[in-house]
Amino acid sequence: MNTLEAHFEAARATPPQMPAGMMDRLIADALAAQPTPVMGGWRGVWRAIGGAPALGGLVAATAVGFWIGVAPPSGLPDVATQIITGGDAYIVADMTSLDTYASELTAFGWDLDEG
Repeated sequence: MNTLEAHFEAARATPPQMPAGMMDRLIADALAAQPTPVMGGWRGVWRAIGGAPALGGLVAATAVGFWIGVAPPSGLPDVATQIITGGDAYIVADMTSLDTYASELTAFGWDLDEG
């Protein structure tokens, strides 16, 4: 056994002890640092969301998601219109051969990989 391992063994044999009362002080400090409970009603919801900056981010993300869903960029297939109008371009009708399977995958840009 080398010297370094002997020191590690000695340290493991006598682990350090926490001073008396230190854990009570740590728990008291942790409880003091906790935020106050959220109020009920709209103010509670407002504080739980994170206030005006967080609500602005949620509104912006919702608007962008809705816009991309309604009018997708030219590089993305319009799956929403295919589903609403009953188009079946997103359904794989025949999976008997790999060529037929690959040629009918048009949703989510699979058709763009074919070249």
